[in-house]
Amino acid sequence: MAMVTTVLYAVWHFNRRIPGLRLWTLSYLCGFLFSLVLMLREQMSEAVAVLLAQSLVGLMGYLCLLGARAYMGRERLWHGYGAGAIGLMVIASVYLTVVQPAFGVRFLMNSWGSAVFYLLTAGTLARGGPQTYPARYLLALAASAHALFLLLRPLVFGLGQALDPAADLILALPQLIVLESIVAMVLMAFGILILTNEFTTTALRHLAEVDPLTSVFNRRAFLTLLDKAISQARRNQTGLHVLVIDLDHFKRINDTWGHQCGDDVLRHFVGVATACLRNEDVLGRLGGEEFAIVLPGTDAQGAGAVAERLRALVVRQPMLAEHGPIALTVSVGVAPYLMGESSGAVLQRADQAMYRAKQLGRNQVYLQEAPDTASVG
Repeated sequence: MAMVTTVLYAVWHFNRRIPGLRLWTLSYLCGFLFSLVLMLREQMSEAVAVLLAQSLVGLMGYLCLLGARAYMGRERLWHGYGAGAIGLMVIASVYLTVVQPAFGVRFLMNSWGSAVFYLLTAGTLARGGPQTYPARYLLALAASAHALFLLLRPLVFGLGQALDPAADLILALPQLIVLESIVAMVLMAFGILILTNEFTTTALRHLAEVDPLTSVFNRRAFLTLLDKAISQARRNQTGLHVLVIDLDHFKRINDTWGHQCGDDVLRHFVGVATACLRNEDVLGRLGGEEFAIVLPGTDAQGAGAVAERLRALVVRQPMLAEHGPIALTVSVGVAPYLMGESSGAVLQRADQAMYRAKQLGRNQVYLQEAPDTASVG
């Protein structure tokens, strides 16, 4: 426990932005202190030993749960729940030790109480699919296996009949308990360390794929996703359209109100655009004030309707700045994917359609139905 706590602390010290890692480190610190209490049990009264041991065991499970919730971005629990549950376990343990000794009942209560924390931890982490997030499920599996052992442990020991309440707990604990604790704690620590790698890898991928200003895909990531969408359209023989959008007179906004206001306008547009897209649609920023959208599984009529709806929403929803509302319009070019065409070619045609919309007076949607024919929408 000391070594694992030290390793987790070192990892947290150099990666303090990883959510939940500090709480998991504190959880293992409680486990280390619990081990010390067991080792020093003969130097203290039984009531004090039980008080300290049960407090630390409860805190270890509760902090493990809090770490999982923090990592998954869940809202913080009201600590009154944890304090109440741990306090109840501690008070009952002391009562069943000093006032009315009942080792079997105490053993059952503490085993099942700790199991609840680890089951909740497993349930919190098991999200997103094991193929996508294997590290989460590894830790969830270790936590649930440990919880299952805690639930079955009182049955294995016949509700305390195999243990003499007056005997030294360390000598009385079967080797199975010690072995299971070692394996469970090491596996959970291993899962936590893998989660730190998952978080770091995800953060690096986010930096490589997402535009830091608007939080949509950058040009490189967008082209990669466009290639995938084209491959799927080829296999399924379905339609696919690409929209290229340019914010009209964006330079005027920057020159008049400053670049900070311009950045706010870009983020505002992304919010408006996202609201009228499906989950399978892909929005990316090509650069500057130019954006692109992939609409898989759409025909010309559907793509034109989406483009027109987006154009109208931008007009109806000006950005509210400190100095007042800023009216916005966009020019949208729409181009269909043609069988055998590359992603660069369809994007170029959509870009040409967008410039045609600007030539027609801006605040327009121009739908290019084929390379040699076009119409205005």
